[in-house]
Amino acid sequence: MDLGASIAAVASAPTLLEGMRAADDLARAAASAGGDAVPILRSAVRGADPLTAIAAVHALGACADAAAGDALADLLADERPHVAEHALDALRLAPVTDRALPTLVRRVAAGGFPGMLAQRTLEHWAAQDPEQVRAALVQGLAEASDVEEQARLVETVGLVPGADSSRLLAGFASGEVEQPVVVRRAALAALGEGPAADPGAEELLLSYSRCVGPLAETARLALHDLFPGPDALVPDGPAVAQLFLHADVDGQLHQSGRGDTGGIATLLVQLGDALVRQRPHGARVLTISRTHADLAHYPLGRGQVALGAPGAATGHRDLGLRDPGHHYAGVPLAGSPQGIARAWPARVAARRGIRRILRAAGRVDAIHLRMADVGSMAAAEAARELGVPFVLTAAPDPQALIEARDTAGTLTRDGFGDADLVEHLWFRDRLLRDLAAEAAHLVVLPRLEVAGDLQRLLGIDLSGSGVPVSVVGEGIDLTSVDRAVREVGEPALRTRGTATALAQLEDLLATLPPQRRALPVAVSVGRLSPVKGMATLVRAWSDDPQLRERCNLLVVGGDLDEPSDDEAAELARIADVVDPDRAASQGLLLAGHRPNSTTAAWLAAVRRGDPASGRPPGVYVSASLKEEFGIAILEAMGVGLVVVAPDGGGPATYVVDGQTGFLVDTSSPAALVRGVHTALDLASVDGAEERARRSRAMVRERFGIDAMAAALADVYDDVASGNDARPGAPRVVEDVS
Repeated sequence: MDLGASIAAVASAPTLLEGMRAADDLARAAASAGGDAVPILRSAVRGADPLTAIAAVHALGACADAAAGDALADLLADERPHVAEHALDALRLAPVTDRALPTLVRRVAAGGFPGMLAQRTLEHWAAQDPEQVRAALVQGLAEASDVEEQARLVETVGLVPGADSSRLLAGFASGEVEQPVVVRRAALAALGEGPAADPGAEELLLSYSRCVGPLAETARLALHDLFPGPDALVPDGPAVAQLFLHADVDGQLHQSGRGDTGGIATLLVQLGDALVRQRPHGARVLTISRTHADLAHYPLGRGQVALGAPGAATGHRDLGLRDPGHHYAGVPLAGSPQGIARAWPARVAARRGIRRILRAAGRVDAIHLRMADVGSMAAAEAARELGVPFVLTAAPDPQALIEARDTAGTLTRDGFGDADLVEHLWFRDRLLRDLAAEAAHLVVLPRLEVAGDLQRLLGIDLSGSGVPVSVVGEGIDLTSVDRAVREVGEPALRTRGTATALAQLEDLLATLPPQRRALPVAVSVGRLSPVKGMATLVRAWSDDPQLRERCNLLVVGGDLDEPSDDEAAELARIADVVDPDRAASQGLLLAGHRPNSTTAAWLAAVRRGDPASGRPPGVYVSASLKEEFGIAILEAMGVGLVVVAPDGGGPATYVVDGQTGFLVDTSSPAALVRGVHTALDLASVDGAEERARRSRAMVRERFGIDAMAAALADVYDDVASGNDARPGAPRVVEDVS
């Protein structure tokens, strides 16, 4: 297809996703045309709708031509913010362009998502022309007055190879010129970067590592980066790493439902334990999440172990990560925890921390990535450097959400640029597809039409991708679910934990007016995030007088005391509907995040109701705009609750509509209300116990965490043995759904 026809295909595509897929053909046509494409693409950027303009910007980058670089440099000053932002990224593939360097440096200094894009471009250019990039950064440092801006630029100097970079960093770190602590820490950390490593850095880092305080902690970590140490005592047995950077993941799941610590955190904890059970002889699982920047240690096994200061040039350290078992390792990141959407500037620090953990582990057969976020991007970069293959769960996010909003009319071509500035839709789509192309093995979640959905949403053709693919359903810990059901139903069997959880639930229900305490409970569990639809559910429930008078609504999740930005925004949307001071009097209970064991007991109690007070069995409601699988839905079904769930994605593969629950269009408040009404009807009619038994049996037979672990262990074994990497290896599809 020629260039003009390719531009027309993007502009005339009937859906946003089809337009984004047509952009691939446009980039290929531009690469073929080279410099001849530049005038045509310039014109396309000027006169096109936002989506087509973004596609043309990236096509300019694909030209890999000096004239295209000049055109992109001009676009850095475009009055349309989405065009200027994408030019930062597209320049990465262009030759080093003098005119662009000052703007790139200023954008790095300013930070945020655009700063990450600019830094990534400068890092790529530094490999081609380190002197020119370094000179631009030095000029930027001379002009920067804000200490945070200086720290970002110093971090970027660490990405420029050469002894001159090390000497520059040493000057900032040593205190020869008075520097703020944040700048000196950035310089010390950057001295540990491989590209800027220099023998002279060792003495400086050692001198700081012998002290105390934040500079000493940073120096110790940088020494580990600079001298990773010998690979002696490499352990036997399989080893796999799994990652979720946006949560403090602990083995007891104390943070469930807080910030971004949702179902994925629960899954990783339970899956890691199950993988160790599957491979009991020397198996290791490393679950990697974030920790505070001042902690120069990592949680290890069931306790804590410090990565002590290494000796000179030896890199000696504690080898606890090489012991068998399930370990929790933290990536130290500065500042307060950032949500997924705002964590992109942490790319370099995340890459350092992940690389440090993988090295400390001695040998890792594979690392499993699960989403298009900065953690996966940084982990893929670290894995590439260390030669560790990665497995990718190719869940269509943000693609499924783009499609749903496009269909509903809430995301249009004209509004795509503004939405992209906030949600980075184009970048995340491209990142996920790039990761899929590089993965040693793809894992996909069950969907009604797996092959068709992956082709439509991700542009991945399973019949010709050449990458092994397995369809693996997620799982839940059946032991904890069964325990909750048993102990809630038999008071004599209750442990202290379950008794405490039930007492907390009763205290919460006691805040309701007496006339509402005999009403059934509709419960929803999840993060307070727009995609989870909690505010949508509250509005739908509140706006329907019949439903409001028929049941109470219990929302479990979120940090109510110190909410993140996303949580605060969702709480504000809820407050617009129901006055927080009068919420309980109207039947709305906001419980905040609770430990997973507490949530399981509450779900079992809602399913049972309360015969003493006459409260009938309740139901579970998921109002998520999209749900790739739905761990919380499965846990609700595992205790026998009738569920209301989204009618697409994973839930459609296991919810039997009209029998174990109802599949509804969760973007429609009216459909959501109808779903809750019909679920309450079904929960209270004859046969409820038999339906609950069937629901629990389905979860037990298909979605136990051990079944998931067994399927994934086979995937990891194939990757480790190289079976998946053989040229011409057949595509493997295993469907355990």
